[in-house]
Amino acid sequence: MNIELVLFGVFAVMTLVSAGLVITARSPINSAMALVSTFFFLAGIYVLLWAHTVAAVQVLVYAGAIMVLFLFVIMLLNLGDAPHRGKPTVTRLLGGASALGLLAVLVVTLGRVNAQPAQLDAKGQAAFGTMAAIGQSIFTTWLLPFEAVSLLLLVAMVGAVVVAKSRI
Repeated sequence: MNIELVLFGVFAVMTLVSAGLVITARSPINSAMALVSTFFFLAGIYVLLWAHTVAAVQVLVYAGAIMVLFLFVIMLLNLGDAPHRGKPTVTRLLGGASALGLLAVLVVTLGRVNAQPAQLDAKGQAAFGTMAAIGQSIFTTWLLPFEAVSLLLLVAMVGAVVVAKSRI
């Protein structure tokens, strides 16, 4: 039993616990804070997997920028504690059916995954996961989706401001 295996187990359990808190928290602020802890535990798992660049991006982008945006929108919309109703509604039934459908897709996809990892040549191994390789990939191959996501976040933020201003 080595320390990496123990830490991986601790990070994995804490990730699942905090992800469960995201779903079960009654307050949107508590749910967002649990999501931040989930991001940090995932970053710890990435560090154990020697993916330091991904861990840094996880902390900077998700736990930093995206969560600040989420908290800004939650506070701007002035979301309070939602009343908890136990009776099933159409939206809850559709949400549960959607979750089961996504779980089925995940199980089928994981069943089709090739167990053999892809092999890289020596040049590909040296550049894999570096900031230069990630930047090259984002700003060449994935430029359109990258810009689309940034535009989507901007539109969501402007929409939150418009919705909040119409309430005042």
